[in-house]
Amino acid sequence: MACLCAAARGGDVNELARLLARRIATTGPVTVADYMATALGHPEHGYYTTRDPLGRDGDFITAPEISQIFGELIGLWCVAVWEQTGSPARVNLVELGPGRGTLMADALRAAAQVPAFLEAADIVLVETSPVLRDRQAERLGAYDPKWCGSLDDVPDGPILAIANEFFDALPVHQFVRAPQGWRERLVGRDETGLKFMLSAGDTPHTALLDPVLLKSATEGDLAEVQPQSLAIAAALGERIAAAGGAALIVDYGHGESAPGDTLQAVRAHEPCGVLDTPGEADLTVHVDFAALRRAAGDSADVWGPVSQGAFLQRLGIALRAKALTKQATPAQAADIASGVERLIAPDQMGSLFKVLCLTQAGLPQPPGFED
Repeated sequence: MACLCAAARGGDVNELARLLARRIATTGPVTVADYMATALGHPEHGYYTTRDPLGRDGDFITAPEISQIFGELIGLWCVAVWEQTGSPARVNLVELGPGRGTLMADALRAAAQVPAFLEAADIVLVETSPVLRDRQAERLGAYDPKWCGSLDDVPDGPILAIANEFFDALPVHQFVRAPQGWRERLVGRDETGLKFMLSAGDTPHTALLDPVLLKSATEGDLAEVQPQSLAIAAALGERIAAAGGAALIVDYGHGESAPGDTLQAVRAHEPCGVLDTPGEADLTVHVDFAALRRAAGDSADVWGPVSQGAFLQRLGIALRAKALTKQATPAQAADIASGVERLIAPDQMGSLFKVLCLTQAGLPQPPGFED
């Protein structure tokens, strides 16, 4: 193995780091994807299985926590697309990674303007965290939601799926262009702790890298691939093609496949070392929307990606903010304005965050994706 960078330092070693070190000592270095999956999903020490990470008192804030308008517009978007699909009598309204249930609660409140939609919608939450399931039950219990561990467990029938900041947290494999070819980035250890290393030879997931990127890369370039993301995008496309419906994916990332190390760790709203405190910091990567398009495009019609700012403006975020402001105190009005600015401004979430849509074949252009 070739060492890629120095070991992570700073702070005491936590229990999950010790478990990983023992595993590596026994079976050898693990892939970055394996490290990420363990850090986020370990049943006893994983980041998402042991805490509610959202909000000002947590580690990060997502769009639904910034402004109620975000979820309201997505709720109305779901109603419009349900009508485009022929207003089926039953539809699974699915959210992947629903956090505290804030987005779904806001979406359903707005969607209540069309009672027939609420009567048709069966609420399905794809969530593995027991802590977050409890939060979702508190907020959404009146809607009698069903929880599933994966998309495969969602009941049969048409589907309207929402995935907001879901794909960025799925495990990533990283590869570095070395003189001998592509080498996978691994997590190993030495006397100082966990550290990044390179594989000695080829590894299987290299085959999933974008062919254009493979040809254009130069020595030292780092490329990323998320097999689980590609599998879920493909499954969504196949499900929509077979049963009807649509999916809306909102996340931060790039519209075209490109080299670069986007793996990051955040704790208490501040960046920290990826290997410093496994299980105690959020780990994410930038979503490759072009890869999602390729994965889903064989089955479903694919729209976008468009910027989050453009998408929300086309759905009427300014009009909704104006309506809320009329009934607000000056302090509340300032919060409404700052929330909208954060969601749509190019130098905040407006450009980095993008929106992709999958629909059953033959539907009209979905709202928010107009030229």
